[in-house]
Parts: sequence; C-alpha cells; structure tokens
Amino acid sequence: MEYVTLNNGVKMPQLGYGVYQTPPEDTEKCVLAAIKNGYRSIDTAQAYGNEEGVGEAISKCGIPREELFITTKIWITNAGYEKAKASIEESLKKLKTDYIDLLLIHQPFGDYYGSYRAMEEAYEAGKVRVIGVSNFYPDRFLDIAHFAKIKPAVNQVETHVFCQQKEAKEYMKKNHTQIMSWGPFAEGKNDYFNNEVLKEIGAKHGKTVAQTALRFLLQSDVVLIPKSVHEDRMKENLDIFDFELTKEEMKQIEALDTGKSLFFSHHDPQTVEWFMSIL
Repeated sequence: MEYVTLNNGVKMPQLGYGVYQTPPEDTEKCVLAAIKNGYRSIDTAQAYGNEEGVGEAISKCGIPREELFITTKIWITNAGYEKAKASIEESLKKLKTDYIDLLLIHQPFGDYYGSYRAMEEAYEAGKVRVIGVSNFYPDRFLDIAHFAKIKPAVNQVETHVFCQQKEAKEYMKKNHTQIMSWGPFAEGKNDYFNNEVLKEIGAKHGKTVAQTALRFLLQSDVVLIPKSVHEDRMKENLDIFDFELTKEEMKQIEALDTGKSLFFSHHDPQTVEWFMSIL
C-alpha cells in the first residue's frame, strides 16, 4: 500500500474502499471482506445510511483501530454548527469508534461554515484526526480554504479518466489540500470499460481496464476509493501496485479528459434544486 501525507502530517492510504450505494444490510459483510483482502481505508457518509455496518465491521475485523483509516461526511440536513456537532457524536456512535480519521462536509450547501466550525472543534478535541470538504469546486474551495481556521486537508470530488480535475487540482495543490476521487470508474458511463486506449494500455501490462484507470489516478497523486460488493473485484482493484504506466501511456490517458462532469454540476440551478428536494 502507498500512502499520502496530509497537510497536518497524518498519513492516509492512497487506495481505500468505498461503500456508496452499498445496502446497509450488506455493508458489514462487504467491509469485512475488503479488510480481509488488505484494504485499511474505508469511506462512508451519513447520507449513505450504512455507517453502522462499517462500525460493526471495524469492531469485529480483528485489525487494531489505529491501523484503519475511517472517513465519513456530514450531510446537508446536518449543516450548521449545532446540527453538525450533534451529527459528529452520532457518527462516532454508529461507527463504534472514539475518533474519525477523516471528516468531510459532503456538499457545499446550507450553513457549511457552521458545520466546519463544529468540525474544527472536534479536531481540536481529538475526536477527528483530519478535516476537509467534498464536492467543493474551486470557487467554494478557495473561499473556505482562505477563511477557515484549519485549512481543508482533503477535497473529495468526481475524478476519473474523463474528468481529471486538472484546474481544480492546481488550486488544491496551491493550498496543500489532497485531491480524493469519488466515482473513479464513472459508474461505467461513457462506455468506460470498453475504452480502447485503456484496453490497449492495460493489455501491455496484463491488467484490466479498471486496474489501468486506477493506476493512472494513483500516479496522478489522487486518493482513490473504488467500490464493489464483489470480492473478486475488491482484489482486482487492490492489485495495482506491481506495475507502472510510462510517461507516454500517462499522456495518452490524460488526453481522454473532457474537463466536464459525467454526473452533474453544482453550478446548475436544476442540480441545486434537486439537492434541496431530497433534504
């Protein structure tokens, strides 16, 4: 496993396991399988409804807590200082842990400044080791990075071969914030797994399209949390540390970038209305 060192000195595994859309009843089993196969970083969120399953798994896995890296996120309905503060305690309880390794604001909506103050307090109290944001585009990211007492250590954003976040990464780098990918496979959009460039490069290394894409992001200094409920895929996604893409291969994959989301834009009023409708 390779690690990145965050802006407060905490080391984070560069490859982890995500549980977005994993049914709550399956989460414990999936996380236990992931840990058994070598994953040490687990990414969940209040909105996923499966923090309890993650908590059960980490309490039963037999791995010392300090060897695990647990991420969760504060949802829009818990935005604001008081609600966020209470939700942090609730997440700690559900996760069956005394501390959260990485706590993020999930979306840039509502009173996220109040949420961030609650997160800073939790950090100073030792309940959280690292704090950051998620889905903050450069404008919102620069705003909070400038005015917050504790600069975000991580910004988790849509990042894959078709949306490489080149401009956003530069602003994060300038502010010593680590980029973290959600949706590294873009949920298969844009005929992802049949992409000829990825297939051709992967074949040269005896690797799959998925492994080639993950390796590209790894070499691009992105933290990854691919998700699968299938154990064979978990193993496949983890098996990317025994090869390296050449500079030419990296350039070929860089050329796949469209600079656009394959999901939605937080600047789009209809997207914002949708987020407000699911509160």
